Amino acid sequence: MEKKAEFLYLITTGWKSGQPREIEIWYVAHQGCCYICAEGREDAHWVRNIRRQPRITFWVEGRSHDGIGRPLDAAADSKLVAEVSALMDAKYGWSDGLLVELRPDLTG
Repeated sequence: MEKKAEFLYLITTGWKSGQPREIEIWYVAHQGCCYICAEGREDAHWVRNIRRQPRITFWVEGRSHDGIGRPLDAAADSKLVAEVSALMDAKYGWSDGLLVELRPDLTG
């Protein structure tokens, strides 16, 4: 897939197949992480993949990162959810979905 600068490219491990799965998706950056929004919430296959195997790879702004993905918890992460939702709304006019944090592994 040809990568476009305005998108983030996420590679997860398929929860059934065990094979790499790549998606192209809108994103926002905030406090050293990238955040994406699953319109299908828990039904999105890539969210299921992250729930089963949080190790991910993502490409953004010309660089590839290994990292950890985690869906945000609306109650436990309420302040972060509000901040990221505001960024998504400002950038895309939309944030209605499950927000997922992609944290780069800075140890490698």
